[in-house]
Amino acid sequence: MAATLIILVAAIVAFVSGRIPLAIVAIGVALALWATGVLELQDALAGFGDPTVLFIAALFVVSEALEATGVTAWAGTQVIRRAGTSRTAILLAVSLLVAVLTAFISVNGAVAALIPMVVVVATRAGIPVSHLLLPLAFTAHAGSMLLLTGTPVNIIVSEAAQDAGERALGFFEFGLAGVPLLVGTVLVIVLLGPLLLPDRTPNELPSDLTAVIGVLREQYALPADQRLTSAERGVAEVTVAPRSALVGLHVFPGMATPSGDLVVVAVQRGGEDLTGPDSHLRPGDTLLVSGTWEHLERHTAGPDVLVATPPDELRRGVPLGRGARRTLTVLALMVLLLATGAVPPAVAGLLAACALVLSGVLTPVQAFRRIGWSTVVLVAGMIPLSTAFITTGTADRIAEELLGVVGQSSPHVALLAMCVLTMVLGQLISNTATVLILVPVAAALAADLSVSVLPFMLALAVSGAASFLTPVATPANTMVLEPGGYRFGDYGRLGLPLLLLFLVVAVLWVPVVLPFG
Repeated sequence: MAATLIILVAAIVAFVSGRIPLAIVAIGVALALWATGVLELQDALAGFGDPTVLFIAALFVVSEALEATGVTAWAGTQVIRRAGTSRTAILLAVSLLVAVLTAFISVNGAVAALIPMVVVVATRAGIPVSHLLLPLAFTAHAGSMLLLTGTPVNIIVSEAAQDAGERALGFFEFGLAGVPLLVGTVLVIVLLGPLLLPDRTPNELPSDLTAVIGVLREQYALPADQRLTSAERGVAEVTVAPRSALVGLHVFPGMATPSGDLVVVAVQRGGEDLTGPDSHLRPGDTLLVSGTWEHLERHTAGPDVLVATPPDELRRGVPLGRGARRTLTVLALMVLLLATGAVPPAVAGLLAACALVLSGVLTPVQAFRRIGWSTVVLVAGMIPLSTAFITTGTADRIAEELLGVVGQSSPHVALLAMCVLTMVLGQLISNTATVLILVPVAAALAADLSVSVLPFMLALAVSGAASFLTPVATPANTMVLEPGGYRFGDYGRLGLPLLLLFLVVAVLWVPVVLPFG
């Protein structure tokens, strides 16, 4: 028990310091549990084969498919068309969009995909970007509670409830807390946002992939009616590299490249069109080339050219591109499997990931490259710590001490204490790590009070999602820091009322929809 607590404290210090990558800390935790004799080697490394970890990895693949095929871009364009310039309408549209996306592709994926779109919407509507990006991140936290797939935390607590002798939480059951959280979050942002959000102008904004094509058309003075991108074809801007095999090649608009796969749309040297019989390529010349997305990716990956924006990134800005229907079909089937419980969640996720690769939506390289390995390794490395909390009796001891302070008269008070502890830790370290640490404590509290573990697990997920007070609490909070021009204290002003909302839902509402008895 002493060794487990020392390892826990060391992990928290490492997490808070921010000097050691999260994945390295998690691996260190697993190895330390083995080195100190707390766990056998098989148990210390068991997290890397845990079904929860495999399900989380599979969801990253599904998320990548939604982005790569332009499903996310299509959703963004719908908001741009319908939101208009009303601040309230834009906030409602953005909030609903990010909540729905988050429910399927995780907080970080949804926020990362939508930041450029929100910047464009804010600019066009004359609204400070700082009034939209923090609400984007915070609403995503609420949206993560709508479905089982919204965040790794949901998967962790669902499996933990089953391990504690109860049933797993259902696919839609998280929405019992998620819907009121989303409604309350939107109301707080709409009503209090103008008072609590700063008016800031960031130094630089993220690139908007959907606007890149327009910039290229203007830069190369191309006709407005010339369609440069579609589901099958696109363009890429490349610069001739030093010692490139292309140096000395005679080029002109309309010609095919030596491979025959691409067509030269335009050529420039020093910002001026390169034409005439002496238009032979030199290092530093820029070309706009057109072709299928596959050919663009293949021919811009070599050493002969330097690509401005990789084709696979530009492709994400094409609404409902190639493979979008297959992706949506696979997503619908995965949701059906998860909702009906026909197969375990990990099986449903792995089937979906394999189907996306076998159907040609993603290549194996794309699938593996886009998996958030830091998150996967973090969960895998911290699961053994939860195991150690149980096997050494540490969780029971912490639960006893907690009950000794708050008493055993009311499970609501114990729930409140657990949620406050979760929220405090969740502002300093990863909310996923926080929940993994407290899952066995929640199970022990429920057992000591002889009540159902389900409300404790759902409340733990709600508390883990309430990471609002610092920019380092979650990657999504960090993502909007620079684009929004925010400062550290900006998070707490809007985050505090939202944290209180989440606390009320966790302590008072969750036991209503999932009773203690």
